[in-house]
Amino acid sequence: MHSTDTYQWPHKDLLDVTQLSREDAFHLLDLAASFQEINRRPVKKVPTLKGKTVVLFFVENSTRTRTSFDVAGKRLSADTYSLAKTGSSLNKGESLKDTGLTLQAMGPDVIVIRHPSSGAARFLAELLPCGVVNGGDGWHAHPTQALLDCFSLRAAWEGRFEGRTLLILGDIAHSRVARSNVHLLHMLGVKLRLCAPRTLLPAGVEHWPVEVCCDLARAVRDVDAVMCLRLQLERQQAGLLPDLAEYSRRFCLGARHLELALPGAKVLHPGPMNRGLEIADDVADAPASLVLDQVAAGVATRMAVLYLLATRRDGGRA
Repeated sequence: MHSTDTYQWPHKDLLDVTQLSREDAFHLLDLAASFQEINRRPVKKVPTLKGKTVVLFFVENSTRTRTSFDVAGKRLSADTYSLAKTGSSLNKGESLKDTGLTLQAMGPDVIVIRHPSSGAARFLAELLPCGVVNGGDGWHAHPTQALLDCFSLRAAWEGRFEGRTLLILGDIAHSRVARSNVHLLHMLGVKLRLCAPRTLLPAGVEHWPVEVCCDLARAVRDVDAVMCLRLQLERQQAGLLPDLAEYSRRFCLGARHLELALPGAKVLHPGPMNRGLEIADDVADAPASLVLDQVAAGVATRMAVLYLLATRRDGGRA
């Protein structure tokens, strides 16, 4: 265990993994491990957050993140309420500020927001006194995804991050998951490689703490794990990928690539998966795949986040 009984969670909000120290990250992962044990029980509900209210404000589509936060809140006995753009006054032209103030007037303890605009979660956090969790904002950040990925890797790697090498493969330019994972995993001591077509590498990537490679066979050599990313066609400009068949031929992770990785190398994917485009069926369904472990880790990790924010004492930094 890396955390101690005297540790006090210092953050009102969880907006980006860049706000976390190593101590913060390990404390959260340790707490998530204790909640994972609850999730394995026949009766998975505890009264920890009874009387607390969590609002799930998802302006952008989501299956895993939204359901995961909903399940996490309910397993802690919090009251959870979901609001989507289609069911909110944002569709009538109401500003994010007015929607946020309306939600705050109802007295929530935590608001989880997913929004297509980078910075939306921070805007709400600076406006409202309740805790705010960034469930994904534009291309910017997805802190709970990075934390659940680290949780999954920590279990697979028997607790040791230092000296491990992870390859992030795919549409990195449009991926908030990649940005959050690069920062968090680098802080925890993991060596990072990126592999993508040059048109799908982000501006300024030469300043990231990573090795960049555009050849998959070279990039996958001797890695401990590969994280595949969804090809985000809805965020891309025309012309970045003129030929999906060519992309699949060059960048779809197949069994032949894993043979070049270290023995026992793991495969991750945040979902949803485009099988045959980013990841081959035989890899997605192989014993090395942590995809379903990630889903399970998401519930435990988000239980930890909701607990820390909903029970935090006033006076910490955001």
